[in-house]
Amino acid sequence: PIQVELRGLTPDMVLQPEGAQRILRDVDDLSALHNVSYHLLAGSVSPHKKFLTVGLASVRRPRGYYLPATLQSLFKQSTEEELQEMVVVVHLADADPIWNVRVATNIAHKFAHHILLGRLLLIHAPHEFYPTLEGLKRNYNDPEERVRFRSKQNVDYAFLLAFAANLSSYYLMIEDDVWCAKSFLTAIRKALASHEGSYWATLEFSKLGYIGKLYRSSDLPRLARFLLLFYQEMPCDWLLVHFRLLLTQKDVIRFKPSLFQHMGLYSSFQGTVNRLEDDEFQADALDLPDNPPAAFFTSMSVFENYEPLKAYSTAEGYFWGKDPAAGSVFSIVFQQPARITRVRVRTGSDERRGDFLHAGVLELGRRRRAGSWDCSAYTTVGTFEKGTFEQQGLERGMPGPVECVRIRVTQDQSEWLIIQSIDIWTTAGT
Repeated sequence: PIQVELRGLTPDMVLQPEGAQRILRDVDDLSALHNVSYHLLAGSVSPHKKFLTVGLASVRRPRGYYLPATLQSLFKQSTEEELQEMVVVVHLADADPIWNVRVATNIAHKFAHHILLGRLLLIHAPHEFYPTLEGLKRNYNDPEERVRFRSKQNVDYAFLLAFAANLSSYYLMIEDDVWCAKSFLTAIRKALASHEGSYWATLEFSKLGYIGKLYRSSDLPRLARFLLLFYQEMPCDWLLVHFRLLLTQKDVIRFKPSLFQHMGLYSSFQGTVNRLEDDEFQADALDLPDNPPAAFFTSMSVFENYEPLKAYSTAEGYFWGKDPAAGSVFSIVFQQPARITRVRVRTGSDERRGDFLHAGVLELGRRRRAGSWDCSAYTTVGTFEKGTFEQQGLERGMPGPVECVRIRVTQDQSEWLIIQSIDIWTTAGT
């Protein structure tokens, strides 16, 4: 076993509650992770395992400083009940120890309440434990400085993951410059429930970089070793893709809308402008759709592998149908009847702006025909406007549970049809 020793700095330098010293015995054998003596700059490790650890690494940026705003968002967007199930771990990983201590002091004062309650830990892995960052392989013809930066970042994350392995059941990776959706923890719990019994290595709650990647904590020791083993080969987000594939999860499982949004304008590498934004971010996570289990049918020819499931599920991508004509349909048939309260359908895409539903209606069906992909009675509940349909209060217009949802094209169009997403909300009593 690896002994992870926590060494706190003096109490006058940072807030240092009692019980900060704790021995964690966690990860399997890898020499670079052996006997890493972490400086616990602020906080104390809870004796009770939490539901979720939120982990982020932070270094001095040439321009911009977003860490306090990120922490503020994490805590403000969570209820008291959610905070009791969560711990946030920040690895202050700058090569300058004075910067790390100054930031730790600042954060400790701003978030003293959360530190005293064991909800926030600030750690540092001393650079004497890092592998060499000089003379590294220049894969992809990256400049030497870029290679050093991304290689160190891999090690920063490796040490953070190793530290966090025993703190909770699940681990969420974010960056130090993000906004969070309201009640993101509850949304993650809901997503986990929807995948109960199915195999996954990574669940994704944002489409950007390392933001919003969820792992089982039991996989963290392996992931830490993996990042350390290949630290100089490629950027961290690429390594995370390889890790998922090695753990035999072939397809990306990403939940929409996204729970995290990139806020930083300046990159932590050389302060370059970085305007990355997730256009699928939604500020209220309690507003996530239910999308009951269903089967799919369309009368349109499907282009390549853009099958109907991709418009409805967490699978990456969308539905793309050829030659939609008046009368063409896209049907969702529920496994169990459901009381639908709200439906939202988005068609088209930024890349193919013409491939939206130019004219169509949404219909709710009852009395499913035995052995078929259809219902015998449909009620039209609304029309598409500029390729989008959204309507609430649908339960008031239906006499009972719905078994089918159907999108019907009402006039021929020369462009193909992309259905980007179909979101369905239900109420109890399905």
